[in-house]
Amino acid sequence: MLVLGERTLMMGVLNVTPDSFSDGGKFFDIDAAVEQALKMENDGADILDMGGESTRPGSESVTVEEELRRVLPVIERLRGKLRIPISIDTQKAAVAEAAAKAGAEIINDVSALRTDPEIAGVARRHKLPLVLMHMRGKPRTMQKQPFARDVMRDVKSGLREAVARARKMGVAKSQIILDPGIGFGKSYAQNCKLLARLPELARLEYPLLLGTSRKAFIGTILGNAKNPLPPQERFWGTAATVAASIFSGAHIVRVHDVKEMVQVARMADAVVNAR
Repeated sequence: MLVLGERTLMMGVLNVTPDSFSDGGKFFDIDAAVEQALKMENDGADILDMGGESTRPGSESVTVEEELRRVLPVIERLRGKLRIPISIDTQKAAVAEAAAKAGAEIINDVSALRTDPEIAGVARRHKLPLVLMHMRGKPRTMQKQPFARDVMRDVKSGLREAVARARKMGVAKSQIILDPGIGFGKSYAQNCKLLARLPELARLEYPLLLGTSRKAFIGTILGNAKNPLPPQERFWGTAATVAASIFSGAHIVRVHDVKEMVQVARMADAVVNAR
C-alpha cells in the first residue's frame, strides 16, 4: 500500500503510443513496453503511469477501441510480474473500466472529468484513487488559444470545479489527487509561476501530483524559442523542476528518467525533512 507524505512517490511514465513527444513511439511495441515497465520498477518507481493516447500539444484523440488495443495487452502481460500499482492515463470511462478490471489501481484523467464524467463512476465503483488534472482547453488546441490572465486563479478555480464534479459523482475526498497541469494550456512563464507558488494549491487540501518531465518549457528555457533543447536532453532541467516541486509540497512526481529522479527526490526529501 502506498502512503502519501512520508516521502515523495515516483510515478514512471510509460507511453504506449506511436506519437509521444518524449519518446516518439519507443515503447509502442508490447514487448518493449513490458520491458520498460519492469525496468522502471527496478529503478525505483512507486507507480507506473500507462497511457495509450498522446496528450502532447496538437495531438489528436484516438478511439476507445484503439486505446484499449494499445494498453490492455501490456497490463495483462504485467499481471503477476509488476509489484507496483499501475495508473491508467485516460480520458475515457470505457478504457478506465477495462483497465481497472485488468488490474489498474489508479485512474489519471488529464481532463479532470470534462471529457467523460463517468470516469468518476469507475473510480467510485472500484474504489480507486483518481488524479484530476487542470488543462485549459484540449490537447489539440491548448497551446494555441489565449492563456489565462491569472494562472493561479484559473488553476485553483478549475481544480475546485473538478473536485466538485468528482464529489457529486460519489468519489470520496480520500480518493482524489490534484495535478495543476504543467504545460497544459499554460505559457512557459506560467509553468514557472505554478512551480513557485505551488504551496497555494496545497491549501485546497488534496495531495498534489506534478508532471514536469522533459516538457517544452524546459527545452525553451535551456535553449530558446527557435532552438529548444530536444526532449532527451532536458534531463538536468527536469531534475531542477522535480526538486522545486518537492520543495513546494508535491506528494508525487511523474517522470520519464526514474533511476536518476529517484536520487533527486531522495535528496530533496532529506532537505525538506530537515526543516
